[in-house]
Amino acid sequence: MAKDNAMEIDDQKSIVPDQTNSNPKFSIHVLQLLKSAQMQHGLRFGDYTRYRRYCTARLRRLYKSLKFTHGRGKYTKRAIQPSMVTEVRFLHVVLYTSERAWSHAMEKRQLPDGPNARQRRYLIGRLRKAVKWATFFAELCALKGDSRTSLEAEAYASYMKGNLLFEQDQNWDIALKSFKSARAVYEELGKYGDLENQVLCRERVEELEPSIRYCLHKIGESNLQASELLQIGEMEGPALDLFKAKLEAVMAEARSQQAASMTEFTWLGHRFPISNAKTRVSILKAQELEKDLHGPKGESVPAEKRLVIFDKIFAAYHEARSSIRNDLANAGNSENMKDDLSGLDKAIGAVLGQRTIERNQLLVSIAKSKLNKSRDDKNDRATKPEELVRLYDLLLQNTADLSDLVSSGRDRKPEEVAFAEECEIKSSIFRAERCFNLAKSYSLAGKRTEAYSLYRRACSLADTSIKRLQSSTTADQEVLKDLKVLYNESRSNSCIEHALGIMELEKAPEKLSEKISTMSLTAKEMKLSNFLLDKLEAYESAVGDANTRGAPRIETFPPAFQAVPRNPIVLDLAYNSIEFPALDNRMKKDKKGLLSRFWG
Repeated sequence: MAKDNAMEIDDQKSIVPDQTNSNPKFSIHVLQLLKSAQMQHGLRFGDYTRYRRYCTARLRRLYKSLKFTHGRGKYTKRAIQPSMVTEVRFLHVVLYTSERAWSHAMEKRQLPDGPNARQRRYLIGRLRKAVKWATFFAELCALKGDSRTSLEAEAYASYMKGNLLFEQDQNWDIALKSFKSARAVYEELGKYGDLENQVLCRERVEELEPSIRYCLHKIGESNLQASELLQIGEMEGPALDLFKAKLEAVMAEARSQQAASMTEFTWLGHRFPISNAKTRVSILKAQELEKDLHGPKGESVPAEKRLVIFDKIFAAYHEARSSIRNDLANAGNSENMKDDLSGLDKAIGAVLGQRTIERNQLLVSIAKSKLNKSRDDKNDRATKPEELVRLYDLLLQNTADLSDLVSSGRDRKPEEVAFAEECEIKSSIFRAERCFNLAKSYSLAGKRTEAYSLYRRACSLADTSIKRLQSSTTADQEVLKDLKVLYNESRSNSCIEHALGIMELEKAPEKLSEKISTMSLTAKEMKLSNFLLDKLEAYESAVGDANTRGAPRIETFPPAFQAVPRNPIVLDLAYNSIEFPALDNRMKKDKKGLLSRFWG
């Protein structure tokens, strides 16, 4: 609420009255105002619902502050006329009304399964409403705003008009003209003003460029390929969300056409027929994403983007398996169809297992790159050896599951046997890596005996893996090189741990004698320790270094024993010599009846 009030104050300050003219000219930095509102209220994360609610609340506050309400009980429409615009907030009302309609349309565009026919008609209607208000905003700014505000309003209206035609899949030449008009304005505005405004204008030009190239592609004036469209779709920004939705729809249509020619799925020498069109589309989507990882440009893709691609691959293959299992449930008594569907499900499950191993290996490489980073780097946390141990545990489990899945068939083909052997080699490599990192964890904890034993075990496992990999016909030389490095590091670290253990063993009696010599039964020596309550006058930390794990030294607990005087012993010697008087005559006697005299 404070930000909105501040924004209203800024808006009032942005009024630039012309003293020589009776009609004041208002100034609004349209792009800067909208970009700030969008980033602060949901569009940083693509949340159009939150931004639409913000626009509604903003309009309510503007109506109330301007006393431009539409009746208390019954709604009475009040239209804004140019003669009524005496404050800049009237222009804000029109602008945020357009933004609310646009964000509502984008909210419908982002439905999980896409908008149906009825929702699409509503979406188009909201975009028409946004174009209507944006055009009215440009007309008002032409009359009431300065030249820069009028120019920005024209660019905003052209952009909204291009969005409407872009979504309608028609009049691509007019859409192209609208986007180019908006781009030309922002290119010109990016040459002037402060640095923030120049940066925002350049960003908007970059966001408009993909839509322009797509319009040229639809008209036929560009030889843009599908791969280039996908690269454009990787850009970020609210202005690109409509383009991304359109691109995804185009790619889905292309996959459906390509899936018509896809009749079977090949895996390790097996061919499984695919009859369901939805299954074919999901598999094609996953295979297209796999080309981005394993293609010629796959190595240049950053690690964060590779993780996102892996997530999309998993989602596509899970959709395919869901379709296959639905077909299995509806297969009836057809044994041949059930066998084919079960084999296809097994094959896709194996491919999923392979991609899971690749993703976890990518996580290992990311963790290893952060292993030797200093703790002073606040932006990136250093990796601990225990985290690598956990990742290798996951890899061992993934490899075991994949090996069990491949070995579950009766008649195994040579490809399956070779694949199972490859899984065993990977498992032995992962065990060696896990043992090495576990040894490093024990070494950091100061446990020399355990660290030495684990380093020797890692050296043995690495040697075994090297021999098995060298005997394989499809040995990866990079993996072989890494294994040799692991073997040498394990061997050298085991020697270091052995030497450190002997040194600590030799120094143990000396350290023990030093500790015993400093021991005292009195509490005088305790004052030499760095406890907080002993140094209240000195500014010295009692918590310790951030890199250490020691407990804070505030006060000794339990407290030391102290000598205290005890109470004197009092003996009552006169008690045994006192003769007390008899009190029998004062005691009350019981009265007994007739029967009690006979039976006591």
